[in-house]
Amino acid sequence: MAVLPILRFPDPRLRLPCLPVLQIDDDLRKLATDMLDTMYAAPGRGLAGPQAGAMLRIFVMDVTWKDGIPSPRICLNPEILDWSDEVATCMEGCLSIPGVPAEVTRPAEITLQWTDLSGAVLEERLTGFAATCAQHELDHLYGRLCIDLMPEAARVAASPALAALAAAGAAA
Repeated sequence: MAVLPILRFPDPRLRLPCLPVLQIDDDLRKLATDMLDTMYAAPGRGLAGPQAGAMLRIFVMDVTWKDGIPSPRICLNPEILDWSDEVATCMEGCLSIPGVPAEVTRPAEITLQWTDLSGAVLEERLTGFAATCAQHELDHLYGRLCIDLMPEAARVAASPALAALAAAGAAA
């Protein structure tokens, strides 16, 4: 178990689509465990493969652990099968874009399908923050960031903070 470095905006790897997970082996299990450790240490509620430098279709999430009720999920090759017409707007934070909250509107409910580490294919209807978190992490697997979904005026308002992150990344 290890805490991995989290890639920060504007690292170009955050903009790349990820490859499917083809094999569940000890290396993948270790990656998943390390990603959970990293997410908890950050402290966040979700972390996607590319944020940890792994360009694979994997994300971890635990939307209830900060309430004292751990419910970790490891999602391999996740897909949204269905989504509601109803939408919800939520202020999203991203471990790769610290200090830049993004107001994003997404479907309020989704049906998520994924494979777990045992190879079982699971499906669940997610609502509320769980639906938001899963969609946020899934976006990472396609190279999309929450700032891409912000209204134009909010993106303009966030541009000084994004420029400071970019400058810090260039200096590192």
